[in-house]
Amino acid sequence: MKWIPAFAACFFLGACAGAQEKELAPELAKQVMNAFQSGDYDTVIELTPGIAGESKWTRVRATALQRRGEERFFEGEIAESIADFDAFIALYPEQDPHHWQRGLAYYYAEEYEKGKAQFERHQTVNTQDVENAVWHFLCAVRAPGGDLEAARAALIPIERDSRVPMKEVHDLFGGRGSVEAVLAAAAPDDDGVLSDSERNHLCYAHLYLGLYFEAIGDAGKSAEHIRLAAFTYPMEHYMGKTAQVHAKLRGLKATL
Repeated sequence: MKWIPAFAACFFLGACAGAQEKELAPELAKQVMNAFQSGDYDTVIELTPGIAGESKWTRVRATALQRRGEERFFEGEIAESIADFDAFIALYPEQDPHHWQRGLAYYYAEEYEKGKAQFERHQTVNTQDVENAVWHFLCAVRAPGGDLEAARAALIPIERDSRVPMKEVHDLFGGRGSVEAVLAAAAPDDDGVLSDSERNHLCYAHLYLGLYFEAIGDAGKSAEHIRLAAFTYPMEHYMGKTAQVHAKLRGLKATL
C-alpha cells in the first residue's frame, strides 16, 4: 500500500509557517505546535475541538488524527483507530477514496462490508496495487454471503504492480498460482547475507501467505506464515507493522 495524505506530505512546507492563526490565541497556538512537533497527538486533538474549514489548524488537527489512528492501529486498538480515521475523513472527505488504512482496520474490526467498499473506492485512485485487490478479496470472502469462489471471481485485475512478489501473490489469490511460486519469487540469493530488500520481500511474501491461509480456513498454516512475517523477517513500514498487528490480534507469539 502506497498512500500518504497529500497535505501531510507537505505539512511542514506551509501549514506550520505561522504559529499564530486567527482561530487560536497565540499561547494556545504555541501549545498546539509544541505538542504536534513532539508527537503528542492526544494534546493536539484535545486543544483543537471545533476547528474546521480552510485553516492551517484544520490541517494540524487532521494530521494528528491520522497519525494517532495509525498508532492506535499498530497497538491493536482497532475501534479507536477507526474513530480517528473517521474524524480525519470528516475534516477532509475528499481523502476517503485514498484511505486504505481504514480498510485494513475494517478487516480487523470484522466490518467486512465496509472494508470491501473502502477498497473498491481506493481502486478508483490507485488502480495498479495488488495489495488493494487482495484486501478487497479478504473482506469479500468474509462479508455476508461471501465465499472463496465468489471472491476469486471478483478479484480486482492488476497488471502493472512490479513489486516482489506481488504478481505471484495476485496469481495465488486468483487461483492461478501457488504458495511455492510466491516463496520462489521472494527467495533471497545464496550469498548468506540477508539484505534489507530481501528481508522486505520475505516479510511481504509471508504476510500475504498468512492472509491467504486465513482466507481459506487453514489457521495452522496462517499462523506459521504470520510468525515469519512478524517476527523472523520484521519490517517497520506500515505493512510490516500490520503483520505484527495481525499476530497480536490472533494471539500469536514469536515461538510456539
